[in-house]
Amino acid sequence: MSRIRNAFNAAQEEDRAALICYLMAGSPSLEGSKDMVKACVRGGADIIELGMPYSDPVADGKVIQEAAMSSLGQGTMPRDTIRMVKELRGELETPMVLMGYYNPIQRLGEELFVSECTDAGVDGLIVPDLPMHESTALRSHCRRAGLDLIHITTTLTSPARRDELVRAGSGFTYMMTRTGVTGPGLPFAQDIAPLIASTKRIDPGLPLALGFGVSGADDVRRLRAAGADGVIVGSLLVGMVSEGSSAVSLEREVVRLSEACGNAMP
Repeated sequence: MSRIRNAFNAAQEEDRAALICYLMAGSPSLEGSKDMVKACVRGGADIIELGMPYSDPVADGKVIQEAAMSSLGQGTMPRDTIRMVKELRGELETPMVLMGYYNPIQRLGEELFVSECTDAGVDGLIVPDLPMHESTALRSHCRRAGLDLIHITTTLTSPARRDELVRAGSGFTYMMTRTGVTGPGLPFAQDIAPLIASTKRIDPGLPLALGFGVSGADDVRRLRAAGADGVIVGSLLVGMVSEGSSAVSLEREVVRLSEACGNAMP
């Protein structure tokens, strides 16, 4: 069983939601982002999602876009992010997922990209701008390599399409809590609880994690109460790093988020 599924199973056994912390690779620097990953793990993160900086991040809001531009300005490339995971893997068993756009993957070559990810200890991959009907080859490479390809569904996805996305994915399903781009400040869909329930019925064995617009511990508690197996927090943490917060401050915030997930921190 994969590290991702083990993390969700452990959270389920403890009657809590899994906490997935998103950080931008190379922000504030490659070495600095490694420190931030370790801070999140110390704070109680169950899974780390690392963004690979890209010049046209269509799914991301202002906070993550600015972090990506800063990272790119320092010369961060996709292979730098993969190497970062490999270096962290010597210290951490925490599952690590890469979130990246398709163009850099295509330029490197799907098979080679997947091979380098698995060699480095990457556990999963999210490609938000790759439509499912165009992802057959990448899914095949991921399946052979044991790398989870995680699909995204939204509150507006049709039931038939949602069914296809859930059944085609692995690791977990990523549900956007609202339409638009990442970032805090907008409300979740009003019918999120029944939507969570109906999505989980498609494949009861595949965890469902919710993200986009999670602004803090109160939002985490709401999504956990609505039935989410996991909660993804990104812009809040990326913004803290961009504003110069220390690893200690980030760890404290992640502790609050983890406690909101139902984790009884020591």
